[in-house]
This record gives sequence, C-alpha cells and structure tokens, in this order.
Amino acid sequence: MIELTGQTLTIEEAKEVLYNDALVKASAESWSNVEKSREAVEKIVKQKKVIYGITTGFGKFSDVLIDAEDVEQLQWNLIHSHACGVGEPFPEVVSRAMLLLRANALLKGFSGVRPVVIERLLELLNAHIHPVIPQQGSLGASGDLAPLSHLALVLMGEGEVFYKGEQMKALTALSKEGIVPLTLQAKEGLALINGTQAMTAMGLVNYIEAEQLALQTEAIASLTLEGLRGIKEAFDADVHLSRGYRQQSEVAERIRRMISDSQLVTTQGELRVQDAYSLRCIPQVHGASWQALDYVKEKLEIEMNAATDNPLIFDNGEKVISGGNFHGQPIAFAMDFLKIAMAEYANISERRIERLVNPQLNDLPPFLSPEPGLQSGAMIMQYVAAALVSENKTLAHPASVDSIPSSANQEDHVSMGTIGSRHAHQIIQNVRRVLAIELICALQAVEYRGKERMASFTNAFYTEARKLIPSITQDRVFSKDIEAAASWLYQIDWKSFVEKNLHVRKEKISKQ
Repeated sequence: MIELTGQTLTIEEAKEVLYNDALVKASAESWSNVEKSREAVEKIVKQKKVIYGITTGFGKFSDVLIDAEDVEQLQWNLIHSHACGVGEPFPEVVSRAMLLLRANALLKGFSGVRPVVIERLLELLNAHIHPVIPQQGSLGASGDLAPLSHLALVLMGEGEVFYKGEQMKALTALSKEGIVPLTLQAKEGLALINGTQAMTAMGLVNYIEAEQLALQTEAIASLTLEGLRGIKEAFDADVHLSRGYRQQSEVAERIRRMISDSQLVTTQGELRVQDAYSLRCIPQVHGASWQALDYVKEKLEIEMNAATDNPLIFDNGEKVISGGNFHGQPIAFAMDFLKIAMAEYANISERRIERLVNPQLNDLPPFLSPEPGLQSGAMIMQYVAAALVSENKTLAHPASVDSIPSSANQEDHVSMGTIGSRHAHQIIQNVRRVLAIELICALQAVEYRGKERMASFTNAFYTEARKLIPSITQDRVFSKDIEAAASWLYQIDWKSFVEKNLHVRKEKISKQ
C-alpha cells in the first residue's frame, strides 16, 4: 500500500502503482489539510469575495463576477467547454499516472476541493478505471487544461474509460464498481484541470522506460564489443576517474563487470591500437545521457509533489493568491533534455550497427548474411535504424522554445511541455527499436565468433534473447524479429535479470 502525503511521492513508489498494481491511500495528516482548505473556499463563496475561479470566470473572463447560486454551473461549464482534446488517447499507464499525480497534488491542501473529490480519484486508481484522455490539445500553461478536463469528466460520470481491457462509457465502469459520480462544487473543476499532471505523468512514464533502456544499452553494447572484438582498456577505471564524471565512471564499471571474463574482447595492440568512437567512447556518451536522466528524475520528483493549480489557498483562506505554478516550463525543459539524451543512445547504437554489418569495417560475413549476395542478411535492418535515428532528430527539436498566446493574450506565454513529453515518448519507442536491431546484429556477430568464448553475463543475455530471436540462417521478415526484440526489452524485469546473472561475476571478481 502506497501512502500519499502530497509531499513525498517518489518515482520508485509510482512504479509500484503504475506497473505492479499497488493500492493507494491518503495519509491522515493530508486529509486534515484538505478539509481546512475546503472550509476556506466555502467561506469565500458565502462572503461573496472576489477570488479568481471561485467567484469569477476563467482566463480572459477573470473580471466577470459569478453569482453564488451559479458556482456549480460554472464548474460544469468549465469542464465541458475545456474537454476538447483531440487525437489518439494517452497510453493507459499514463492515464493511471495522471490519477495518481492529481490526487497527490490535491492532498497538499492548497487547492480547496472537498475530500470526496480526492477519494473518487483514489477509488478510480484502485479499481483500475482509467480515463480515456486525448493526447493533443495542451499548451502546457494554465496547466494541461484539455487533457485534465477529460479526466474530470469521468468523476462526473461522463466521458470514456479503459476498464478491464475494454474501452467503455465512464458511467458503465463506475456502476460496475459502485462508484457514485460527483457534482463538482466551487473551485473543484478548476482545481482538477489547472495543473501539469498530463505532461508530468507522460514524463514519469518516459523516465521509467528511459532508465531501463539506458541500462539495456550497456548490455547490448557489451555484446557488440564482443562481436567486434573491442579493446577493453578503453573501460579502465583510471581513464574515467581522471575526467571526473560520476555517471561516465559508472557506465564503464558496469561494462567492465559485464565483459570481465570474456575471451572475445581484446587488449590494446592485440588486433588494433584503438577502436572507433562508437565503441571506445561508450562511457563518455552514455554517461552524458545518464547525467541528463538524473536531471530529469530530480525535476519529475519535485513536480510530482508540487501544487500546480491556481489560485492557491494559504493560511486557512486568509491568503488566496493567483500565481503561475501551472506553467510547465520546468518539465518542458526536462522533457526536451530527455529527448536529446535518448536520441543520442540511438545515434551511437546505429553507428555500432553499421560497424557490425559493414564488411569494410570488420572481418565478419558481409551484413552478417549466411550466404552473402544470395541472402541480404541484416542489410536493411541498418536502413531501418538509420531511418529511426533521422526521425528522432526531428522529434528532438525542443518544444519549449516555442510559445503562442491564448485566451485573448491573457495567457501570453506557454511552455509546450506536453508536446515535449509526447515527443519524448515517441523517441523512446524509436530508440528501443534501434537497440533491438543492434541486439539482433550483435547476437549474430558473437555467434560467428563463438558463444562459448563470451563473458558469463553476455552469454546469459545471449541465451535469453535467443529464446525469441533465432539465428539468421535464412532471410526472413525481420520486422517480426525487431518488434519481438523491442517488446522483450520493454517487458523484461531488467533489474532482476541483472541481479541474477551478475552476482556470480561479483564473487569471481572478488576472488581475483
């Protein structure tokens, strides 16, 4: 059971909720903060104070006063008018993350919603009722208004949801779980949609996928090192300590462990004096991407516990301030940085693929073909990798450098953070497929070299991968292999695989 406080949610806890179906509850202290905040809103309505979004319209309509008897209608109108997202829905896991993050933000007690609103969010989460939320339509400032409005519709018994593997009307799923729809009251509609939870939820899922891929690149690169008989001295600890980047040294250390007992890697001068950059500079390039990933993780964990709606209520309602915490600039930058960092994994991987298939760059069969000329082997797989890498270059263009005014210039600078997070997700899928191609080629290369000479870890990796990806003995529809390899990289419990297959090596290393 994961307990939400509004202050302490971590990425590791979020992973348990998103991928391992951990149940979620709110802490007792957070409920107390929510109740005090709600009392302040009700006092504002009763006293007819002029407070944005509670007794006024929204955006350019902030100067239009709303009668007390119309505050519920105001919230109903807000959600329906703003629920205009378009395009394909976010992946279901992202929708699940939005529920989690919105509940956690509201539990901070600065938003003025009734406890029942948060209870409904948690009920949806624990019942695995996930709103269908179109991906396109958010500018990433004034919050993720359109996406979060589709989430809010479900609380009202409207819209559509994913439930038990099906897409259906929200009211149908709510009825099956005995969940009663809400009538939103003063401030509640605005509190639900004026936040960064769409871009942050997408960013959270991106980071979780990216972290696993970043670790897998090191194992795949280790296979390639063996397939190309790479020089192991490039990974010597002193080289990397001399530069001073922790992440670079950590990459080198992990690769040293993976290839420690390999009979395929070589020493300086044994076959050549030095390797090409795509082999020799793996720690430097991968390490720099890890630096970016660390930055992204830090920003996500701040934003996951942030109050991002407007206005915010402090001091039991004595201080209600219209600010700009809904502006997604921090996450927009983080997602743009993530895009570049992940695109680089594919860039260098594609160069390693070229070295595996190009007969002018190695002593392997041309294009790893079983019958060069009659059979093309991995020739066109390299084309596919090149195409994906080039597509990533377009997607990696920073979204955050763009802005466009909205709401009659009242909202005149926006972050485009949600676009950045969506493009980052596309890049990650492309990177996984490029790595799948490198994996297929590296498996074939080490097979030619003699798998009995592989390191213990890479041999275990080879054995597991070969259960899905057969040896290239005949040209076939390699698209199926690429997708199978990519799916396996996504689904495998990588942490468990490494713990199972590297702990023996630690013991061997310690005895030497």
